[in-house]
Amino acid sequence: MRRSELSRAERSVWRAFASGEAVDLGASPGEDATTGASWGRDRTVRASVLRALLLNAPTRDGEVAALRLNGARIVGRLNLRYATVDHAIRFWGCHFEEAPNLYGARFRQLNLSMSYLPALEAATIRVAGVLRFTDCVIPGPVQLGGARIEGALFMERARLGEPGREGTQILHLNHTTFSDDVWAPGLRTHGEVSLVGSRIAGTLNLEDAVLSHPGHTALHGEMAAIANDVRAKSLCAEGRVNLRGVKVGGQVNLAYARLSNPGGVALRVSGCTIGELWFREAEPIVGHVNMRRASFRLLNIPPKVWPETVALEGLDYGSLTPRLPARDRIEVFKRDESAYVPHSYEQLAAYYRRVGDEKAARNVQIAKQRHYRRTLPWYGRVWGYLQDGAVGYGYRPLRSAAWLAALWAFGATVFWLHNPPPVKADEHPPFNAFAYALDLLLPIISFGQEDRFAPRGGYQWLSYALVVAGWTLASTTIAGVSRALNRQ
Repeated sequence: MRRSELSRAERSVWRAFASGEAVDLGASPGEDATTGASWGRDRTVRASVLRALLLNAPTRDGEVAALRLNGARIVGRLNLRYATVDHAIRFWGCHFEEAPNLYGARFRQLNLSMSYLPALEAATIRVAGVLRFTDCVIPGPVQLGGARIEGALFMERARLGEPGREGTQILHLNHTTFSDDVWAPGLRTHGEVSLVGSRIAGTLNLEDAVLSHPGHTALHGEMAAIANDVRAKSLCAEGRVNLRGVKVGGQVNLAYARLSNPGGVALRVSGCTIGELWFREAEPIVGHVNMRRASFRLLNIPPKVWPETVALEGLDYGSLTPRLPARDRIEVFKRDESAYVPHSYEQLAAYYRRVGDEKAARNVQIAKQRHYRRTLPWYGRVWGYLQDGAVGYGYRPLRSAAWLAALWAFGATVFWLHNPPPVKADEHPPFNAFAYALDLLLPIISFGQEDRFAPRGGYQWLSYALVVAGWTLASTTIAGVSRALNRQ
């Protein structure tokens, strides 16, 4: 390109390139690049000039060439499709009138901080260093699918999309590989942020981010793998957060977060493997939560955070915080859309046993039986109520022992006042009401009284009732003691 064809601003950029000097065309620091359409000729640089500069401009011996342009209005489309650029690029606070096309390009380093771009096509891009969109305003889609970023991706306080873009994927990072962090605290989006199948070797930071896509998916991270943490304190997500099958080596911190998708799924983490999930001081989730087959080493969700409907079948965890009574945890199981999920109760009981709280574990098992009772026909429910009241479904062995003692005292008193006649008048031991009642109640053990005396009428029916009650209560007591001994 001939120098005579360049404007004054373009000549300044061309001269500075070889030595990597910055060219500042801005009127004031911190200028809003969204107003760049009104900037005059003295701040205008053609995209075709920048393309020629990056691909063909000569370098200077002993200098490191770089494009460092501040506060420029870039007209035309910057087309670097499939290009290889060996120089660092920084567009600081620039206004692009058309969306750049960087598809399949290779860069050393690319910085677009504080700039305005209508959209960005950069799928399969390769960046050897850092990629920056800090404080950018991009109302259209940002396409970075299949990209490979050897450094970090910075999107602090970036604003992507605009209200009313229902069904739009505003940030496409599917199957993208990051050798460092994805740093986006304070990010603001209108539309879907998609990280499907992406690989992040460091940390994903979404603290104080606002992801808005009401009625649709706000964050789509299926099958993503994040080596370290997901920092999402004070995250606000309006729409579905879908993390199905995600793998996070560290923790997902959603402290003080607000997740909302009324009438739909607010959070889906089914099939995921996460080190720790934290919802400390988070707002109550509005919408459905799906944690089927998810696995956590530690799960921190205060009861107030859970929504009205959940799906917990197959949920696995090693530890729960904060430490709460069993009844507060059990209450959540009643909200499960599957009505009755025995695994949820077994998992919780196993956790309480691991921490040595046998009382809480028994309460969970009893709650499990009571929940199951509601699924039975009427006669099954009647029998369940009897088991519950009499022996606590076998998890209250002392209660069954107390019933045995009470029935023994009652039977002994009745038969002491009304001695049953002997079977053989001339062959029987002296009658002992206490031994006789105990003989009726205790199976297997015999004191030589039951088969020597035969009560009649109503007392005969009382003896039958004591035999049945004895078998039931004694077996329940033995089962409860055996469970305790086995756990020991």
